[in-house]
Amino acid sequence: MVRVIRGRAPTIDADRAASESLLEIAAAGEPAIRVWTPHRQVAFGRRDRHCAGYERAREAALEAGFTPVERDVGGRAVAYDGETTLAFARAEPVSDFRRGTDERYVRTTEAVVHGLSAVGVTLERGEPDDSFCPGAHSLSVRVPAAGAATTQQKVVGIAQRVRTDAAITAGIVLVDGRETMSHILESIYDALAVPFDPTSVGTVADASCPTDPERVRTALETTLVGDADAVTESVQTLIDVD
Repeated sequence: MVRVIRGRAPTIDADRAASESLLEIAAAGEPAIRVWTPHRQVAFGRRDRHCAGYERAREAALEAGFTPVERDVGGRAVAYDGETTLAFARAEPVSDFRRGTDERYVRTTEAVVHGLSAVGVTLERGEPDDSFCPGAHSLSVRVPAAGAATTQQKVVGIAQRVRTDAAITAGIVLVDGRETMSHILESIYDALAVPFDPTSVGTVADASCPTDPERVRTALETTLVGDADAVTESVQTLIDVD
């Protein structure tokens, strides 16, 4: 049985607490999945906090109307526009935290690839140079470029956090809003003095696929659940418990 959590909490803090609760659910022995649209924010990684330009990057986020927050999963900063950027998370029980990391990445990556394929998106492993939140588990699309050429653009980033009793594999999917996302990320990475190419940002819409985040969310949730029996509940249930 897997618990599927739907919806967004009313505030950023409450929403982040709800996602943290997924680990507690998994630690108790029950996998949990969530796919949702986070509030408008820039989530900075642990490495960002050590950059000399970190405070300038936070100010740049605020000036653009993005709330700066700090996250425990992943490396460099990611942004959510509050409307067309999806987040996903799969929390699982762990009996030995030293094992299973690669398998969890593989399962989640395959689920994301299949989920976006269901709405017409063809993803490939890897990412272009100087992309946002660079990592080994990114997914990209090919979009038309000058002439008959194509260019690679990053659409999905995946990271993992492991505790002694549970692990969460989480990520971001850019559905639309490439111009907004590339602009805010360029200002953030510039302040951090981290190499970034704004043309490396891609979206589902740029791949000539559906721009409706709910349609993409549903497809992604379906493949993350897979063949497991699922119990669906509102994110409000986690907030009420807290």
